[in-house]
Amino acid sequence: MLFLALPLLLGAASPPPAPQKEADEYTLYELLSPESAQFHILYEVTATTPGATLFFNPIRKGSEASGEAVFDAASGGKLAFEQVGGSETVGLSDADPNGAYIRVHLSRPVPKEGGVRLLIEKTYRDPKSYYREGETIVFSRSLGIKRNAILLPQGYEVVSVNIPSQVLVQGDGRLRVSFLSASPAESPFVLKARRLP
Repeated sequence: MLFLALPLLLGAASPPPAPQKEADEYTLYELLSPESAQFHILYEVTATTPGATLFFNPIRKGSEASGEAVFDAASGGKLAFEQVGGSETVGLSDADPNGAYIRVHLSRPVPKEGGVRLLIEKTYRDPKSYYREGETIVFSRSLGIKRNAILLPQGYEVVSVNIPSQVLVQGDGRLRVSFLSASPAESPFVLKARRLP
């Protein structure tokens, strides 16, 4: 009898977590003072894994993160989160065990045919991605998100950009450079700008 019950107990183990899914991603990079090598990030994403109560967002290696905050886009309310290692993620089959992630506690489980829209805010310091080259500032970064925008510091103009982009003047005079990547791989984006005379 004991031998028959054991396979039943083993079979009753909880199934592995569903892979994390997301949709409708958009990232705005606001370039801060060139001397700081910092840029402020606003990342919008919809968590779409049915039933999920957690969402994981990676902190890119080589970037020093600060000022993190997470909001539920539907209510505008702040969500609880903490930084964890790759071994503490759920549903990320490609998680780097040596990487760092933001673990977000969703305000409600993701509905079966819907999503939970999030706004993740953080500031990165990354001298390899944002730096000076003489009188020119350079933002050079591989971007995996398909829809992106880069906001230049006040008083700067675009010198060159390696991906076809739309350049618009914001109400405060800053230039916003937006692009849509059609590539299935990461896009090696390079933007150069200089201070207006």
